[in-house]
Amino acid sequence: MDPRLSSYGERRRRPALWLAAGLLPVLLALVWFWSYAAGSGPAAAETLVYIPPGSSFAAVERTLVEAEVLREDRRFRWLAYLSGQRGRLRAGEYAVAAGASPREILQLLTTGRTVRRQVTIPEGSNLFQVARLLAGQQLLDAEDFVAYVTDPVTVKRFGLDSPSPAPSLEGWLFPDTYFFTRGQSKEEITAVMVRRARTVLDELLAGRDDSGLSRLEIMTLASIVEKETGLAEERSLIAGVFFNRLEKGMRLQTDPTVIYGLQSFDRRLSRQDLRTPTPYNTYTIHGLPPGPIANPGRAAIAAVLEPEETDYLYFVSRNDGSHQFSTNLRDHNRAVNRYQR
Repeated sequence: MDPRLSSYGERRRRPALWLAAGLLPVLLALVWFWSYAAGSGPAAAETLVYIPPGSSFAAVERTLVEAEVLREDRRFRWLAYLSGQRGRLRAGEYAVAAGASPREILQLLTTGRTVRRQVTIPEGSNLFQVARLLAGQQLLDAEDFVAYVTDPVTVKRFGLDSPSPAPSLEGWLFPDTYFFTRGQSKEEITAVMVRRARTVLDELLAGRDDSGLSRLEIMTLASIVEKETGLAEERSLIAGVFFNRLEKGMRLQTDPTVIYGLQSFDRRLSRQDLRTPTPYNTYTIHGLPPGPIANPGRAAIAAVLEPEETDYLYFVSRNDGSHQFSTNLRDHNRAVNRYQR
């Protein structure tokens, strides 16, 4: 073979070898990087992670590491940067799957598939109980919520200040099952419940003649009916008794209003309690209290709009959820002696 040809072939192979030698570290680095991106994370089980609104990328990374769903590794920052996801992370609460890879975690945080927390508000709950239920699901601070829904500015914002201002949003935090996410504001959560209450009231009022009560008065009386009712079939009858008493100028004299006015209460009502003056004590005031004492459900509102026609003026608990109804004070006192003494 011509020595010159051999020398020429060797010279042509050298750049290829140099290129291969130069690419090998790059390829190894890419394999090292992408094996990290797709590799299993440290989470042994599904883990809830909350990213507060306004968190920086560094804060998000620190939260993930502290939650033990991500190992501390600078490659996570590079992965977020190279994938264009660094500035697209969304606040909220996320369920990170067991062994989720860094790439899967980034995808989760950029799609915004947050956890929805279920909250059930029972009929007859008052605003303090609603606050505790929401706080129990880590959705908001109970005291902050109470301050918000009792603020006259909030009442006005929701249009509940006319024709007469409601004392608070009590009565308008409609009992239902809701799904909220951590990070939702108290304003958003409250608006959902108030909107639901208004929708239900509008549906029940549709096509009806004037009940003689304002919307606030309807919700106020409905809240009293809700608190007094043990058996569903008695709701409209209890509403009928209250209408009879109002028409005759009699005080309502209903214990739940006394309890609400006293606020902190965990014992049996005494005679002194019944005489204690508060705006809600229907043993001392005439007519309805200034606002609802709880948040009534649909059935209680419907009972007020369709009260049963009756001659009854009194009722007393039989201590089994039902009531003994009477048309006169003498029979009522007999029933009280029988069931309450």
